[in-house]
Amino acid sequence: MSDWQPKRFWKEAQAEPCDDGFTVLLDGRSVRTPAKAPLAVPTRAMAEAIAQEWGAQEKTIDPRTMPVTRGANAAIDKVRTQRSEVVALLAEYGDSDLLCYRAAGPEGLITRQAEAWDPMLDWAADAIGARLAVGEGVMHVKQDLEALAQLESRVAAFDDFSLAAAHDLISLSGSLVLALAVTHRELAAQDAWLLSRVDEHWQIEQWGKDDEAEEAEAIKRTAFLDAARFYEISQV
Repeated sequence: MSDWQPKRFWKEAQAEPCDDGFTVLLDGRSVRTPAKAPLAVPTRAMAEAIAQEWGAQEKTIDPRTMPVTRGANAAIDKVRTQRSEVVALLAEYGDSDLLCYRAAGPEGLITRQAEAWDPMLDWAADAIGARLAVGEGVMHVKQDLEALAQLESRVAAFDDFSLAAAHDLISLSGSLVLALAVTHRELAAQDAWLLSRVDEHWQIEQWGKDDEAEEAEAIKRTAFLDAARFYEISQV
């Protein structure tokens, strides 16, 4: 029973306008989320992407090949129903942002972190008004409350769909600053991902590749890029 997969039962998937934006019809019937809510998304681009995912399914449905559908389901079934909790969870990353925790050595890693991350902290200070402090090691770095408030206000300003995208951008990178840089179009998603992996790539250079670690990173990278694309098509 654990290998059971739902089978394709429709011939045509189409994006269509609906009362709350756009939806997807399977042979004229509206798609619903896993929680049975109507699948209504904010942009035609998102509805068309979802329709393409449904249209690409073959004999059985494979949710792993449907990142836009999964993102829309998360926005409707999860983010919308517990929005304040999601905002609070993501805003907390400002108080423990990856970019603020630096190595005590070796010198090469210290330099690489500074060159990669300092410009992004400068950007957050200039563009958002959030100057974050930096420290060595893993001990908590106390941050300015006004800076944290500015970051939280940016998170709270996301709508349900962009917040669903931000959730993955932040949690996968470990950095609220990098996620905001992507959503503000300051950084391309691929560049942001590479900045989030400075430590890991340094270790690879020193000790060589690990196949399992590489596979895990590839999965996370794909999810990060999917989240960035989901954000973009939620805006157009």
